[in-house]
Amino acid sequence: MTTPIKPLPGTIERWMSRVGALRWADAAVAWVLVWVGLVMSLHDVAALPVVLLATGIVAAGAWFGPVRVRWRPVSALVSLSMSKTLRPGTRAWYVRSDAAELVVVTARRGLRIVIAGVAESRTEGFAVRRTRVLLLPADDL
Repeated sequence: MTTPIKPLPGTIERWMSRVGALRWADAAVAWVLVWVGLVMSLHDVAALPVVLLATGIVAAGAWFGPVRVRWRPVSALVSLSMSKTLRPGTRAWYVRSDAAELVVVTARRGLRIVIAGVAESRTEGFAVRRTRVLLLPADDL
């Protein structure tokens, strides 16, 4: 008989479900900023065309990969605040919307952090920006 797989901690499962909401919050901030910019530049245009134009611009940005990956103001703030205590040698949860993995922080310099234990990495460590991934300290949970 095989041993059962240990379930993820409840806190990690909640953060997995929040990742999608953080991405929607990023899109909402983008829409508000585009809408404000259009309202300020197009003074005499009715409200509905400006709303539709702002929605179209944000949707086009969402389809364009580099913009979507780099524009994460809400996600970045949350990620930075959650990973501020991570130091080399500490364990952390690498959280995505579909999975979470327990990793070890091997290096940190500014906004960049190197983690080991990620299955996709064929090398010793996997370098990521703390503004683009959600890393939660494992010892605090």
